[in-house]
Amino acid sequence: MTATAPAAVTTRGLTKRYGSHTALHGIDLDIARGSVFGVIGPNGAGKTTTMRLLLDIIRPSGGEVRVLGEDPRTGGAALRRRIGYLPGELHLASRVRGRELLAHYAEISGRVRPGVVDALAGRLGLDLGRPVRSLSKGNKQKLGLIQAFMHEPELLVLDEPTSGLDPLVQQEFLAMLREAKEHGQTVFLSSHVLSEVQQAADEVAILRAGHIVELATVARLRETAVRRVRVVVGEPDAAALRATLDRLPGVTGVRDVADRVGAAAFEAQLDAHVDTFVKAIGLHEVIDLTIQEPDLEQSVLGFYNEAEVVR
Repeated sequence: MTATAPAAVTTRGLTKRYGSHTALHGIDLDIARGSVFGVIGPNGAGKTTTMRLLLDIIRPSGGEVRVLGEDPRTGGAALRRRIGYLPGELHLASRVRGRELLAHYAEISGRVRPGVVDALAGRLGLDLGRPVRSLSKGNKQKLGLIQAFMHEPELLVLDEPTSGLDPLVQQEFLAMLREAKEHGQTVFLSSHVLSEVQQAADEVAILRAGHIVELATVARLRETAVRRVRVVVGEPDAAALRATLDRLPGVTGVRDVADRVGAAAFEAQLDAHVDTFVKAIGLHEVIDLTIQEPDLEQSVLGFYNEAEVVR
């Protein structure tokens, strides 16, 4: 019987305190190998603190952590060579050219296959012959991405990786994430932009003030997110439809909206009860029906607000 490989990242009760301030409150994570795991939250939520603890840049105040099966505090350089890291605050003020800086990083991170650096630079649209200090924020970010990806590490830890990138480069980055997953690499990605995470991640942790307020797959978040709906019926059926909407589970905020002569329209918000909703309004003579994509941004804001109430 083949033994199951340990998770790429495991934490139990991971805590970090700075004096009287607690930055992380007992975080529990299990990140499967070969998956893309996203952490989202506002500034100060604890995303960067979590990543620095995984990399032994800072030490925990309590709890346990394992990265690629090892304790980061004892894994040393050998463990770090198995990881690609892009910090959220990237400082590259070097006088050398991009290619020379990457060669320096390669001496630290380990073997880089021939052609990989040039291929990544081509995909991201970066001129490696320019001095690093002359690069724009976006081009420095591209250089940071190349150094994280170039040695094809088992684990990629990426803190706000698309900061400063234009939309076309962001899409190329997402393609790089998909390819990394296909190759069996694990990605731990942080962002405060939900749309970025939902396009790439298998699972998402929503972090607020050092607490995980929700841990779910992107599919599950989509199922529970609020949708906006609009139903149009003939005026003779308006009262009956309004009565139906008012009693349906998961339907809130029903309101009449103006429509063409001879028809009535209602707008409302709908949660996960889509099947019940469609079957119920199907008993009426519906002229038009619109169900918008789930509003994940509002759903996540709801988790933030609930966390504030709890504390």
